[in-house]
Amino acid sequence: MQSHIWTKQYPGGVPSEIPAPSHDSLPEMLREAVPGNENKVAFIQCNWNGMNGTLRFGEVDRLSDAFAVYLREVVGLDPGDRVAVQLPNCLSYPVVVFGILKAGCVLVNTNPLYTAREMAHQFSDSGARALIIIDMFADRLVEVLAQTSIEKVITARVGEFFPAVVAGVIRIVQKYWDRSIPKIEVPHTSLQEALSEGRRRLHEEGTKAKDRLDSYLDGIGQGSLAALQYTGGTTGVSKGAMLSHGNLLSNKEQMLAMAGEHIRPGEETILTALPLYHIFAFTVALLGFYCTGNRNILIPQPRPPSNLKRAFENYRVTWLPGVNTLFNALLNERWFIEHPPRHLFASVAGGMALHESVAKRWQEVTGTAVVEGYGLSESSPVLTFNPLGGTAKAGSIGIPVPSTELRCVDEQGNPVSENETGEIIARGPQIMLGYWQRPEESERTLADGWLHTGDMARMDEDGFFYIVDRKKDMILVSGFNVYPNEIEEVMTQHPDVSEAGVIGVPDAASGESVHAYVVRANENLTTEEIIRHCRESLARYKIPKKVVFRDDLPKSLIGKILRKDLRAEVLGTEMPGAVLEKGSVEPRQASVQGN
Repeated sequence: MQSHIWTKQYPGGVPSEIPAPSHDSLPEMLREAVPGNENKVAFIQCNWNGMNGTLRFGEVDRLSDAFAVYLREVVGLDPGDRVAVQLPNCLSYPVVVFGILKAGCVLVNTNPLYTAREMAHQFSDSGARALIIIDMFADRLVEVLAQTSIEKVITARVGEFFPAVVAGVIRIVQKYWDRSIPKIEVPHTSLQEALSEGRRRLHEEGTKAKDRLDSYLDGIGQGSLAALQYTGGTTGVSKGAMLSHGNLLSNKEQMLAMAGEHIRPGEETILTALPLYHIFAFTVALLGFYCTGNRNILIPQPRPPSNLKRAFENYRVTWLPGVNTLFNALLNERWFIEHPPRHLFASVAGGMALHESVAKRWQEVTGTAVVEGYGLSESSPVLTFNPLGGTAKAGSIGIPVPSTELRCVDEQGNPVSENETGEIIARGPQIMLGYWQRPEESERTLADGWLHTGDMARMDEDGFFYIVDRKKDMILVSGFNVYPNEIEEVMTQHPDVSEAGVIGVPDAASGESVHAYVVRANENLTTEEIIRHCRESLARYKIPKKVVFRDDLPKSLIGKILRKDLRAEVLGTEMPGAVLEKGSVEPRQASVQGN
């Protein structure tokens, strides 16, 4: 590793390699963060109107202990059993996630806005035995549970752990005014009931608490599976990237080593608008800032960007992870421009290309830089980072983090020269174990011990990498991976759709947007009908923003739709005779690369 040119760009004090993690498991790391911080605030949930709740490090530790006991002794889970979590950024999230890990179980992060079809696929594929879900979306479970192995449903509330008066107001508003809490028609237990039973067992049955909890982790080590992070990977079929305790511990250490003294233990406040169910926020914001004794502000709903106003006003925000669309949206808010955060030290961009104009304006408005990095769900996720306190290059995704090796290779797997384009391949301690129950795809993606990312890039003479294109047809909408095959399949299930082709096109608001080309079986079919049909099975960011009706679609000799020809038409001129109809769908708030 010493011979790699990028190590010369590391700021002073950043090692070229990190030692093996000092902890055997994530729970061991989580417990070590508590002494000395027990009475300090660990998490603040700040709603759009300023209503907030807090949890201290000691409270998070005790509550997650109780939840671990509940999972093992009441639900009856075994080490390695999968537990799905479908929550927004809220105080319940760290409690249940840390509890799952302390129980020796495997976390399955799930987007709360998934449709019933998407939920059923992920729960069924992972074999999850239990689910923790926000109560606002639990009405979907009637359709979902029969298709899965889920035995226990636990519901959480948005105002969980808020002061009683505030939580009561939130509950009344949700239930009687905006009616966002539907009736839950499946057997379930509330999170508070689960925690109460866990506490009772923990304190009344005589076994020393630490010994009891430690017993759950017998046989759990750095090589043990900690999380299934679902992603389209490099093929487009949603599958679980198997991340071990060692993968996540290593990537956390790599991130902290790269940040060096810029993350001050106990003195930072990170504002987490990116969803914690995505791997960037999970590893960097949740694990990285918790283990350093820092404070984390959780934003349950970051859209519209004005929902962040009270958080910036009320707290000394020093770190902000985000994506290009988030930074750009804030820069279009008058309140943000007139009163930018005064304590902000650094902003970190990932998940999609950071536009140079956005980065420049961010520097002008806030007086601080926004630096870009790169990673995937399969790499826990951080692979590269523009160094803080050192050289950062505009348009670059930065240099590999310590103990990480990157290459750009040609189709034969041979390294290309500097400034020549090739596919990024990577290896390091943060690379996944493989894809859950998909050995053939794992072997292809991890060929010869290297993660083949499917992303095309070049490396300059200083070791900085630049993304050029994506090898596959993946579409990146506000940082979310969108795969044409899935959308085409859903669209062609409509009885009036004969054929469908889906591509991504540049979009100023979301990076890319989904465009669909449709051959109608019924000439009366409209865009509105297609959009309505897609909404029944797809998350909002996957729904086409524009629909073009065609008499036929370009195909290869074997009948495969040629998306490259469709892209060429869009970037040039629409084909004569095409009927264009628009279906406007607001892109959802950004996240990081990897579904």
